[in-house]
Formats: sequence, structure tokens, C-alpha cells
Amino acid sequence: MSGDPEVSALAINVTIPPALRWTDTRRGEVFELTTLNVRLLPDGHLAVKAYGRPVGGGRGAYVSFPVPDEPALAALIADAAGHAGVLWAGHRGPG
Repeated sequence: MSGDPEVSALAINVTIPPALRWTDTRRGEVFELTTLNVRLLPDGHLAVKAYGRPVGGGRGAYVSFPVPDEPALAALIADAAGHAGVLWAGHRGPG
């Protein structure tokens, strides 16, 4: 193999700590956001979407929500991305 392999996606899922969770409404249903999906873009920036479950119960749709511009959430995202980099760098190959 010559050159670097083409990597099409680098993404992690991060659990939002209870103190940082929030609610948002989609299609008349209120969701509590509990998970962040963080993707590393080719230019080195991060793209982040939030996911959760309906407050009223049930599965609900798998719908993404924007992440509020909050310093604590930005710190969580940056810390998680850095930690993921350390984990990837220390991989031990296929198990």
C-alpha cells in the first residue's frame, strides 16, 4: 500500500453528563439530549450533533439537534475529542 489510507470518517459518541443535559422540541415532542455525536472534519474542525429520547417515554425518532453554544459543552467536546485521540493513538490492532 502506498501513501496514507483514505479514512472516510472519524466519529465518537459522548455521553452528556446529567448536569449538562438539556431539552429541545421537535415535531411537538420534547426530547432530553443525552448523547453527542462528534465528527472530525477533513479540515480539522469538529461537527457536533446531539441526540436523545422523548421525555414522555418511548423510542421516538432518531433525530439530531444542534448543540447550544455553552462553554461547559464546548469543554466537554474538546476534552472528549482529545481523549479519543489518545485512545486511537494507543490502539493495539484488531482483537
